[in-house]
Amino acid sequence: MSAEQHEAVEQERTPRVLVVVNSPNSGPRRLADWLVEARIEVEPILGAGGLPETLEGFDGLVLLGGGLMPDDDERAPWLPAERRLAAEAIDRDLPTLGICLGAQLIAHVAGGEVRAKYGPTERGATVIRANDRGRQDALLSACVDGAPMIENHEDMITRLPPEAELLASSDEVENQAFVIGTHVRGVQFHPEASAADLANWDDAALRGEGRELAQLLATAESLHEQNTAASRRLILAFAHEVRDHASAARPAMRPGA
Repeated sequence: MSAEQHEAVEQERTPRVLVVVNSPNSGPRRLADWLVEARIEVEPILGAGGLPETLEGFDGLVLLGGGLMPDDDERAPWLPAERRLAAEAIDRDLPTLGICLGAQLIAHVAGGEVRAKYGPTERGATVIRANDRGRQDALLSACVDGAPMIENHEDMITRLPPEAELLASSDEVENQAFVIGTHVRGVQFHPEASAADLANWDDAALRGEGRELAQLLATAESLHEQNTAASRRLILAFAHEVRDHASAARPAMRPGA
């Protein structure tokens, strides 16, 4: 392939996002559909199957949830590799979205604190409100007027990293969304999950917490339209940053090429 042909291929390359799947029961769901809609190539990789050594060749990173702690290496031996990818993303300010465990892992890597089974447990549709900083953020401005997002956590980010900026909170949990640098974000909630996903939750376990699945599902379904609109806006804003990164990384075409 000639140099000119190689440049043409680079110009046409579809932006790629690596999605780290920490649980086989918790894939990218509608997040993948929205990224594909935005002409982003999505590459989901199950952590247990082995992760890439670096983020070379990727224009964005998504770290999904999984019912683990960020340093739960004995139960999840791929976590050291995932932490290395998160550290690389922070160093490069690569467009990154950490979700639930993913957000906790980013916070842990950057010097924050995450505590297991600590603070309020949040399940189902929870209103997330952007603060003044979040109102100016391309992604979290989706929650400017308060947006119901699906929550499913009992662990908590108790202290943000020193360089992180808080973007959004719920009534009970302050550290719901944050940004490091310009493009690395973590969210405690699940924009990839919709009301329908609650149908697969364990009703007996919820009753043990004093909750009822039917009530959580009914509430989430009543807020589905608002939830979907805000979640889609957030993910498409992330896709826009990924495309911008990919464009900036491509070599400029020489005149006459």
